Amino acid sequence: MGWCDDPKSKKYNQLIKLPSKFNFEKLYRNDGIYDILFILNFNTNPVIKNKGSAIFIHIAKRNYPPTKGCIAIKKNDIKRLASKINKKTLVKIL
Repeated sequence: MGWCDDPKSKKYNQLIKLPSKFNFEKLYRNDGIYDILFILNFNTNPVIKNKGSAIFIHIAKRNYPPTKGCIAIKKNDIKRLASKINKKTLVKIL
């Protein structure tokens, strides 16, 4: 599975099956940062091309290097978060 980040695609800012002829982010990675992943509803309804795609909450790498616009937290913290939220949970980023 992947996430399309290519504004030329009809599937821009959506979950897609791989392979794809368009640019995408793989949602399976050897470093495990996407083993637990929340997809925030950024630019999803409606999707506006070139506005940006996918803000994820995912597992942080060691030493917390910067992400490309996502939110990265410790694996234990993301597990705790997963046990407390549901589809109706509103995530507010301050």
